[in-house]
Amino acid sequence: MNVARRAAGLRGARMADVAAAAGVALVTVSRALNEPGKVSPATLARVRAAVKQLGYVPDLTAGSLASARSHIVGAVVPTLSNAWFADTMDGLAAALAPAGYQLMLAQSSYHPGAEAGLVDAFLGRRVDAIVLTGATHGKAVRAKLRRMGLPVMELWDLPASPIDMAVGFSHHAVGEAVARFLLARGYRRIGFLGAREERSLKRLAGLAAVLKEQGWGDAEVVGLPTELLPPASSIAAGAAAMERLAARCPALDAVFCSNDILATGALLYCRQQQWPVPQRMAVVGFSDLAMAEAAFPPLTTVRVQATELGRCAGEMLLERFAGVAKPRGGRVLDLGFSLVERASA
Repeated sequence: MNVARRAAGLRGARMADVAAAAGVALVTVSRALNEPGKVSPATLARVRAAVKQLGYVPDLTAGSLASARSHIVGAVVPTLSNAWFADTMDGLAAALAPAGYQLMLAQSSYHPGAEAGLVDAFLGRRVDAIVLTGATHGKAVRAKLRRMGLPVMELWDLPASPIDMAVGFSHHAVGEAVARFLLARGYRRIGFLGAREERSLKRLAGLAAVLKEQGWGDAEVVGLPTELLPPASSIAAGAAAMERLAARCPALDAVFCSNDILATGALLYCRQQQWPVPQRMAVVGFSDLAMAEAAFPPLTTVRVQATELGRCAGEMLLERFAGVAKPRGGRVLDLGFSLVERASA
């Protein structure tokens, strides 16, 4: 092994060096690296010891060219600073890893135009599938992905016309459910604090639709929908937005926040004003982060299955990789949501 190690040190370790050091054939090294279950434990141990000693790094690009599979799934998320997107990616990675697939992540930073470039970057790296967040994508992106026939998964929404597959829930239905919940408890002047992004706007639309249907007019928002808060959210931004909304609508008695971070900020403002919650102001959040139960008072919120969403998406992709044309649950899976009642509303 010392001879092979000296040779590898001069030019970088090759698979042939690993084979020589382990005393096996090249094909055995390839099998040990790519299909370890087909190699005896003793041989596998020798190959892995040689790989470690020589510092050999497999050429994944060459392998993907030969097999037409990269075993990489590319995913575009708005940000990983929000726990709900991070949890979804954790679930996705956990489902893919046992089958030998790696997850490659990219952030669009909530800029719709960035998605097209990220998709092209993934395609250039020969990913086996692409995962997108949301249901709104550029026409060129949709056309390109449909033309290529690559497995595509859309997360966190229920597109009316999915590119390929989707796992999510209805944001519009979330807004409707919160409106009916608050109206049933006697609240009538209901406001909305949300970010300026597509899923938040759908929740606002659902809230407003029920208020109008029930004859209570439009939801109060911080300015027009186009003037909503820029993502990503912060507690300080939620408190400041709550202050502006309360000043503009003194009769406000409830507020629906498009995430728990903004809702925590709204609770902070209420405490600063010494307003009893929910008697003076009811507050409802979205996503059921850990901070929701720890808030004061504990936050009523909408719970979504962020990790489960990613896991289901991964399982559907694995079915597609295995040649299943249509996943058992269909191409669009609605995981739904639930409203968690706590002390803030």
